[in-house]
Amino acid sequence: MKLLVIEDNAAMQTTLQRSFERRGFRVSICDDGAKALNRWQAGVPDVVLLDLTMPGLDGLDVLAQARAQGLTTPVIIITARGTLGDRILGLNIGADDYLPKPFDLDELEARIRALVRRQGQASEAAPRLVDAPSFCGLRADAESGAVYHHGQPLELPPREAALLRALLVRPGQAVAKDKLFDTVFADAADAQPDAIEVVAYRLRKRLAVTGAKLVTLRGLGYLLQPNE
Repeated sequence: MKLLVIEDNAAMQTTLQRSFERRGFRVSICDDGAKALNRWQAGVPDVVLLDLTMPGLDGLDVLAQARAQGLTTPVIIITARGTLGDRILGLNIGADDYLPKPFDLDELEARIRALVRRQGQASEAAPRLVDAPSFCGLRADAESGAVYHHGQPLELPPREAALLRALLVRPGQAVAKDKLFDTVFADAADAQPDAIEVVAYRLRKRLAVTGAKLVTLRGLGYLLQPNE
């Protein structure tokens, strides 16, 4: 398993690299936020461990840019900035898990392996959308999960992209909010059911540049319709 550690503290780098290499991982270290994206793209890790306080580029900025570029690698934020606000912000930007320092290495390994398992299960369970007809110029690729609008990549945060992919399976038909929540927040055990409303609100605004609109049906869920 390939692990990318984006961390500028030398002692923490050494601890993580030695500990996880002894556990059979291949560990790559990057100590600069500005260089992290290039290392991430070049190495294609299985999991990224990301510190927030970094030189060059803050960890949250690294994460936001990575998700905007379509990098879907699971990310665990590891940081001494353990406030609730930082945690919520990191998860909303696209982190998959959050572990405040100091942490137990056995717990960190368990979280890494759980993320990889969930990633594999999601890939096996995901509906194949590559053969689905285009809807208002929108089409989802089954292999990468990327969404295209008239052949051009549509840049979306991970949760908004997950919601759109789920709706594109049955455009024009309502999908229940609880089912959409289970799909969009499959990796967030502490997410509240009404969080899907926030994602839907953001996606609705992003779809304004397309020919589709996101419609809320009270008591039924959400659906995609042509924006006439």
